[in-house]
Amino acid sequence: MADLVYPPVIAAARLMFRLLDNRLRVTGAENVPATGGAVIACTHISYLDFIYCGLGALPAKRLVRFMAKKEVFDHRISGPLMRGMHHIPVDRSAGQASYAEAVERLRAGEVVGVFPEATISRSFTVKELKTGAVRMAAEAGVPVVPMALWGTQRLWTKGRPKELTKRHVPISVVIGEAMRPGAEESCEALTADLRARMAALLEKAQSEYPATPSGEDDRWWLPAHLGGTAPTPEEAAELDRR
Repeated sequence: MADLVYPPVIAAARLMFRLLDNRLRVTGAENVPATGGAVIACTHISYLDFIYCGLGALPAKRLVRFMAKKEVFDHRISGPLMRGMHHIPVDRSAGQASYAEAVERLRAGEVVGVFPEATISRSFTVKELKTGAVRMAAEAGVPVVPMALWGTQRLWTKGRPKELTKRHVPISVVIGEAMRPGAEESCEALTADLRARMAALLEKAQSEYPATPSGEDDRWWLPAHLGGTAPTPEEAAELDRR
Protein backbone atom coordinates (compact mmCIF):
# COMPACT_ATOMS: atom_id res chain seq x y z
CA MET A 1 0.00 0.00 0.00
CA ALA A 2 1.19 3.51 -0.80
CA ASP A 3 2.31 5.56 2.20
CA LEU A 4 1.89 9.18 1.24
CA VAL A 5 0.73 10.44 4.65
CA TYR A 6 2.87 8.51 7.14
CA PRO A 7 6.35 9.91 6.17
CA PRO A 8 5.40 13.61 6.46
CA VAL A 9 3.63 12.94 9.77
CA ILE A 10 6.81 11.29 11.09
CA ALA A 11 8.91 14.22 9.83
CA ALA A 12 6.61 16.71 11.57
CA ALA A 13 6.77 14.74 14.83
CA ARG A 14 10.57 14.59 14.71
CA LEU A 15 10.77 18.34 14.09
CA MET A 16 8.48 19.05 17.04
CA PHE A 17 10.57 16.83 19.32
CA ARG A 18 13.78 18.58 18.23
CA LEU A 19 12.25 21.99 18.90
CA LEU A 20 11.13 20.89 22.35
CA ASP A 21 14.36 18.96 22.97
CA ASN A 22 12.42 15.83 23.94
CA ARG A 23 15.40 13.52 24.16
CA LEU A 24 14.27 10.25 22.60
CA ARG A 25 16.36 7.19 23.43
CA VAL A 26 15.57 3.87 21.74
CA THR A 27 17.25 0.68 22.96
CA GLY A 28 16.74 -2.80 21.54
CA ALA A 29 15.67 -1.60 18.08
CA GLU A 30 17.42 -4.63 16.60
CA ASN A 31 14.61 -6.76 18.03
CA VAL A 32 12.09 -5.33 15.55
CA PRO A 33 12.10 -7.63 12.49
CA ALA A 34 13.38 -5.90 9.37
CA THR A 35 10.91 -7.85 7.21
CA GLY A 36 7.71 -9.82 7.64
CA GLY A 37 4.75 -9.44 9.91
CA ALA A 38 5.06 -8.76 13.64
CA VAL A 39 2.93 -7.58 16.55
CA ILE A 40 4.40 -4.85 18.74
CA ALA A 41 2.89 -5.06 22.22
CA CYS A 42 3.55 -1.82 24.06
CA THR A 43 2.94 -0.51 27.57
CA HIS A 44 0.41 2.31 27.87
CA ILE A 45 0.98 5.31 30.15
CA SER A 46 0.11 8.27 27.90
CA TYR A 47 -2.23 9.45 25.18
CA LEU A 48 0.89 9.97 23.03
CA ASP A 49 2.23 6.42 23.27
CA PHE A 50 1.32 5.46 19.70
CA ILE A 51 3.66 8.18 18.40
CA TYR A 52 6.67 7.01 20.40
CA CYS A 53 5.93 3.33 19.85
CA GLY A 54 5.92 4.03 16.11
CA LEU A 55 9.19 5.96 16.36
CA GLY A 56 10.72 3.00 18.17
CA ALA A 57 10.28 0.86 15.04
CA LEU A 58 11.82 3.40 12.67
CA PRO A 59 15.45 2.24 13.10
CA ALA A 60 14.27 -1.05 11.55
CA LYS A 61 12.62 0.99 8.77
CA ARG A 62 9.18 -0.34 9.71
CA LEU A 63 5.90 1.58 9.78
CA VAL A 64 3.54 0.45 12.51
CA ARG A 65 -0.20 0.10 11.84
CA PHE A 66 -1.98 0.73 15.12
CA MET A 67 -5.31 -0.64 16.25
CA ALA A 68 -7.28 2.35 17.56
CA LYS A 69 -10.86 2.95 18.57
CA LYS A 70 -13.24 3.87 15.78
CA GLU A 71 -14.02 7.27 17.33
CA VAL A 72 -10.51 8.46 16.47
CA PHE A 73 -11.19 7.67 12.81
CA ASP A 74 -14.51 9.54 12.95
CA HIS A 75 -12.88 12.77 14.12
CA ARG A 76 -12.67 15.45 11.41
CA ILE A 77 -8.94 16.11 12.04
CA SER A 78 -7.48 12.81 13.22
CA GLY A 79 -9.70 10.66 10.98
CA PRO A 80 -8.08 11.52 7.63
CA LEU A 81 -4.62 11.14 9.17
CA MET A 82 -5.43 7.75 10.69
CA ARG A 83 -6.89 6.47 7.44
CA GLY A 84 -3.99 7.92 5.44
CA MET A 85 -1.51 6.08 7.66
CA HIS A 86 -3.51 2.84 7.20
CA HIS A 87 -4.17 2.26 10.88
CA ILE A 88 -6.89 -0.21 11.89
CA PRO A 89 -10.18 1.05 13.35
CA VAL A 90 -11.61 -0.93 16.26
CA ASP A 91 -15.38 -0.86 16.66
CA ARG A 92 -15.99 -2.31 20.11
CA SER A 93 -19.46 -3.42 19.08
CA ALA A 94 -17.96 -5.45 16.22
CA GLY A 95 -14.44 -6.24 17.39
CA GLN A 96 -14.05 -9.44 15.38
CA ALA A 97 -13.85 -7.49 12.11
CA SER A 98 -10.88 -5.39 13.30
CA TYR A 99 -9.19 -8.50 14.70
CA ALA A 100 -9.58 -10.25 11.33
CA GLU A 101 -8.18 -7.22 9.52
CA ALA A 102 -5.16 -7.14 11.84
CA VAL A 103 -4.45 -10.83 11.20
CA GLU A 104 -4.74 -10.22 7.46
CA ARG A 105 -2.27 -7.30 7.70
CA LEU A 106 0.15 -9.46 9.70
CA ARG A 107 0.00 -12.24 7.12
CA ALA A 108 0.70 -9.63 4.44
CA GLY A 109 3.95 -8.71 6.21
CA GLU A 110 2.82 -5.58 8.10
CA VAL A 111 3.78 -4.58 11.66
CA VAL A 112 0.70 -4.10 13.85
CA GLY A 113 0.91 -2.13 17.09
CA VAL A 114 -1.32 -2.92 20.06
CA PHE A 115 -1.63 -1.78 23.66
CA PRO A 116 -2.71 -5.03 25.35
CA GLU A 117 -3.53 -3.27 28.63
CA ALA A 118 -6.42 -1.73 26.63
CA THR A 119 -6.41 1.52 28.64
CA ILE A 120 -3.79 3.84 30.11
CA SER A 121 -2.21 2.58 33.33
CA ARG A 122 -2.76 5.25 36.00
CA SER A 123 -0.29 3.48 38.32
CA PHE A 124 2.51 3.53 35.70
CA THR A 125 2.93 -0.22 36.14
CA VAL A 126 1.83 -2.94 33.72
CA LYS A 127 -1.84 -3.85 34.11
CA GLU A 128 -3.37 -7.23 33.31
CA LEU A 129 -3.23 -7.83 29.56
CA LYS A 130 -5.88 -8.82 27.07
CA THR A 131 -5.01 -11.98 25.12
CA GLY A 132 -5.57 -10.47 21.67
CA ALA A 133 -1.91 -9.68 20.95
CA VAL A 134 -0.70 -13.26 21.33
CA ARG A 135 -3.84 -14.72 19.73
CA MET A 136 -3.46 -12.72 16.52
CA ALA A 137 0.29 -13.39 16.40
CA ALA A 138 -0.28 -17.13 16.80
CA GLU A 139 -3.01 -17.14 14.16
CA ALA A 140 -0.89 -15.19 11.68
CA GLY A 141 2.30 -17.10 12.49
CA VAL A 142 4.32 -13.99 13.40
CA PRO A 143 6.36 -12.91 16.45
CA VAL A 144 5.31 -10.59 19.27
CA VAL A 145 7.81 -7.86 20.13
CA PRO A 146 7.39 -6.44 23.67
CA MET A 147 8.04 -2.72 24.16
CA ALA A 148 7.97 -0.33 27.10
CA LEU A 149 7.81 3.45 27.16
CA TRP A 150 8.79 5.83 29.94
CA GLY A 151 8.58 9.62 30.16
CA THR A 152 5.57 9.99 27.87
CA GLN A 153 3.28 10.29 30.90
CA ARG A 154 4.99 13.59 31.76
CA LEU A 155 3.55 15.14 28.58
CA TRP A 156 -0.07 13.91 28.65
CA THR A 157 -1.68 11.18 30.67
CA LYS A 158 -5.01 10.33 32.23
CA GLY A 159 -6.11 12.63 35.04
CA ARG A 160 -3.44 15.26 34.42
CA PRO A 161 -3.39 18.44 32.31
CA LYS A 162 -1.54 18.06 29.02
CA GLU A 163 1.90 19.62 28.82
CA LEU A 164 2.62 19.12 25.14
CA THR A 165 5.05 22.04 24.97
CA LYS A 166 7.07 20.97 28.01
CA ARG A 167 10.75 21.10 27.07
CA HIS A 168 13.71 18.82 27.80
CA VAL A 169 11.64 15.76 28.74
CA PRO A 170 13.57 12.52 28.15
CA ILE A 171 11.55 9.76 26.48
CA SER A 172 12.73 6.15 26.74
CA VAL A 173 11.69 3.37 24.35
CA VAL A 174 12.93 -0.08 25.39
CA ILE A 175 12.33 -3.04 23.06
CA GLY A 176 12.74 -6.65 24.10
CA GLU A 177 13.44 -9.90 22.29
CA ALA A 178 10.61 -11.26 20.18
CA MET A 179 8.53 -14.18 21.40
CA ARG A 180 6.94 -16.58 18.94
CA PRO A 181 3.53 -17.82 20.10
CA GLY A 182 2.64 -21.28 18.86
CA ALA A 183 -0.88 -22.08 17.71
CA GLU A 184 -1.10 -24.96 20.21
CA GLU A 185 0.14 -23.00 23.22
CA SER A 186 -2.11 -21.57 25.92
CA CYS A 187 -3.03 -17.95 25.20
CA GLU A 188 -3.30 -17.31 28.92
CA ALA A 189 0.21 -18.63 29.61
CA LEU A 190 1.65 -16.74 26.64
CA THR A 191 -0.05 -13.54 27.78
CA ALA A 192 1.35 -13.97 31.30
CA ASP A 193 4.82 -14.38 29.75
CA LEU A 194 4.30 -11.27 27.62
CA ARG A 195 3.23 -9.26 30.66
CA ALA A 196 6.33 -10.36 32.59
CA ARG A 197 8.53 -9.30 29.68
CA MET A 198 6.82 -5.92 29.37
CA ALA A 199 7.11 -5.34 33.13
CA ALA A 200 10.85 -6.14 33.03
CA LEU A 201 11.34 -3.69 30.15
CA LEU A 202 9.40 -1.00 32.01
CA GLU A 203 11.51 -1.53 35.12
CA LYS A 204 14.65 -1.21 33.00
CA ALA A 205 13.37 2.04 31.46
CA GLN A 206 12.51 3.43 34.91
CA SER A 207 15.84 2.46 36.49
CA GLU A 208 17.87 4.00 33.64
CA TYR A 209 15.77 7.13 33.21
CA PRO A 210 18.04 10.22 33.21
CA ALA A 211 15.72 12.53 35.18
CA THR A 212 14.21 12.74 38.64
CA PRO A 213 11.29 14.76 40.07
CA SER A 214 12.11 18.41 40.61
CA GLY A 215 10.36 18.48 43.96
CA GLU A 216 7.62 17.01 46.13
CA ASP A 217 4.86 18.23 43.81
CA ASP A 218 6.60 16.63 40.82
CA ARG A 219 6.57 13.06 42.14
CA TRP A 220 3.19 12.36 40.50
CA TRP A 221 4.83 10.75 37.44
CA LEU A 222 6.59 8.06 39.49
CA PRO A 223 4.82 4.84 40.53
CA ALA A 224 4.15 4.36 44.21
CA HIS A 225 6.72 1.55 44.60
CA LEU A 226 9.44 3.96 43.42
CA GLY A 227 8.45 6.65 45.90
CA GLY A 228 6.03 8.48 43.64
CA THR A 229 2.51 9.68 44.31
CA ALA A 230 0.84 7.88 41.40
CA PRO A 231 -2.00 5.59 42.49
CA THR A 232 -1.08 2.06 43.49
CA PRO A 233 -2.27 -0.64 41.07
CA GLU A 234 -5.18 -1.35 43.42
CA GLU A 235 -6.14 2.33 43.65
CA ALA A 236 -5.81 2.67 39.88
CA ALA A 237 -8.10 -0.31 39.33
CA GLU A 238 -10.71 1.29 41.57
CA LEU A 239 -10.45 4.58 39.65
CA ASP A 240 -10.92 2.67 36.38
CA ARG A 241 -14.01 0.93 37.77
CA ARG A 242 -15.53 4.29 38.63
